[in-house]
Amino acid sequence: MPIELFSLLVDDYGRALRFFTETLHFVVADDSPSTTTDGRPKRWVVVRPSDGGPGIVLAKADGKEQVAAIGNQFGGRVGLFLRVADFDATLGELRAAGCEIVRPVRTESYGRVCVFRDPWGNLWDLLGDAAK
Repeated sequence: MPIELFSLLVDDYGRALRFFTETLHFVVADDSPSTTTDGRPKRWVVVRPSDGGPGIVLAKADGKEQVAAIGNQFGGRVGLFLRVADFDATLGELRAAGCEIVRPVRTESYGRVCVFRDPWGNLWDLLGDAAK
């Protein structure tokens, strides 16, 4: 039973799409009109890594509770893990996009890793192969 999708609260669809497609090189799997459970218009926006895998529903926060949860969906812990083929290039792109590197690059038994904060405040592990 693979996970198909999970939601990530964001403040703006356009900003989120730019980050995921231009910085992380995800692809847009869906971007279509939808409605909230009470009938208000919204968008259904899904991005995925270009090589497949679970999609992220970019959910524009709706209401005070959701707005307050932007960037803290994981209670201050690393909640997202991104394995990349070119660690250094991705790290450079993250820095260029203004992402804060919260914990510096280190080498572990499973490869190189650092923790970065995305534009909304969520913490991610950036994972790559061991340095050659």
